[in-house]
Amino acid sequence: MESPSNLSALEEETEEVETDDGREGEDKLGGQSVFSPASIPPRPASQSFLKKYAPLQWSDYFDKEDDVRVPGSDNIFHVYMAGSGGPVVFCLHGGGYSGLSFALSAGKIKDKSRVLAMDFRGHGKSVTDDDLDLSIETLCNDVLAVLKTLYGDSPPAVILVGHSMGGSVAVHVAAKKVLPNLCGLVVIDVVEGTAMASLVHMQKILSSRMQYFPSVEKAIEWSVKGGPLRNVESARVSIPSTLEYDNSKKCYAYRTPLEKTEKYWKGWYEGLSEMFLSCPVPKLLLLAGTDRLDRSLTIGQMQGKFQMVVVRHTGHAIQEDVPDEFASLIINFISRNRIGPNGVEIPGLFKRTQLSAQRLLRIELA
Repeated sequence: MESPSNLSALEEETEEVETDDGREGEDKLGGQSVFSPASIPPRPASQSFLKKYAPLQWSDYFDKEDDVRVPGSDNIFHVYMAGSGGPVVFCLHGGGYSGLSFALSAGKIKDKSRVLAMDFRGHGKSVTDDDLDLSIETLCNDVLAVLKTLYGDSPPAVILVGHSMGGSVAVHVAAKKVLPNLCGLVVIDVVEGTAMASLVHMQKILSSRMQYFPSVEKAIEWSVKGGPLRNVESARVSIPSTLEYDNSKKCYAYRTPLEKTEKYWKGWYEGLSEMFLSCPVPKLLLLAGTDRLDRSLTIGQMQGKFQMVVVRHTGHAIQEDVPDEFASLIINFISRNRIGPNGVEIPGLFKRTQLSAQRLLRIELA
């Protein structure tokens, strides 16, 4: 990991300040000035800065949070829930994110469907016996264990929605064909070919990002100015749950040391395209901007095996950057595939079944 030297660098970042005429200016904190001696300490963050990047509460978007204790283990998975009717949109976040990356979207979806977002092991508020075991098999077993603990052997209709690493987990879970009442699969911005090609650069990407933050507000600011997010409101909800306070360095650092999980990365994405196509449920692939589909996905799309939508003007975290559009895509997917609270609903089926039962009753009575 990097030395804490970049903490001081962060503290010396430029900060937006309001000038007398209302325009935004820049003042290099801690830098030399012709108007003041170098001995004067940096001034504290302005009230406008603290307000702009202040953390927001999960309860503004979700209805409930809970800890799911998996029987027979020491594993506790934190979940967020919203909505009271319809199928369950089960959300799986990407590596280094948390369940709160779906907060803004959940606030939009919950009027039409239930939403459940979990923190993977080693992420957010989840606590397990091995937080660094991010193998695809372990992550899949965690998802199945949470669903089993919550719903038993008769779960409601479930739509798996996964972003990045979570998308891979969603595909692997669906491909196992062991989840009762799985009715849909949505994968957010992950394609096998692109993901596998990027793995050789991942350690460099992780080491080049800001590692330490003097405050949560600074972490939120960096996430939208130099990090992966483009939506300040979403960052204010999700970023605090990805941090933890480092007492030894007296600053905030990432909760999840992704650089220590490299041995699992290849397993997340290898063979993902064929596995995605093999899942026997309606499928939606959401991509941020144009992305090259590999041969299997290109053929599969031409054959109508899945729906694909390219979402413009967004970064990697589509559900955070454009939550309104993302929520609309999920709601339309549910409607298009006629997914109800207990499974796929075929128009007129209940009515025909009811009439058949009435005729059978009349015959028996006669």
